[in-house]
Amino acid sequence: MGEEIPPQLRNQLAQLQQLRMQIEAVSRQRLQVEAMLRDTESALEELEKLDDDALIYKSVGEILVRTSKEKAKAELSEKKETFDLRLKTLERQEERMQKRFQQIQQQIREALGMAGFEQAPPAPPTGGA
Repeated sequence: MGEEIPPQLRNQLAQLQQLRMQIEAVSRQRLQVEAMLRDTESALEELEKLDDDALIYKSVGEILVRTSKEKAKAELSEKKETFDLRLKTLERQEERMQKRFQQIQQQIREALGMAGFEQAPPAPPTGGA
């Protein structure tokens, strides 16, 4: 009952908690980038529906500035490309962190089993069943 948690196990538990917080932060960033990407794609679609000589304004700080369809399309396309790249980076980062999380989690389970601590049942698998 009064068993002390070994320092290595305590360290792994701290790493696991820190990794969980990092995964949550990256996940929030990914969701934000996905939303910005959707907004940019939507703006590009709307822009395509306009005539080439349509009056177009873009927001620059607190004011609206007139721009051409060509210029607006080029700027939005560049934004979309940047968001796509950022999204792929965040997805890869999140995936690597998830794998590391699972590795540490497994190491903790094994250490608990070897130390004779009562082990919690494995978490049910996530995803479609």
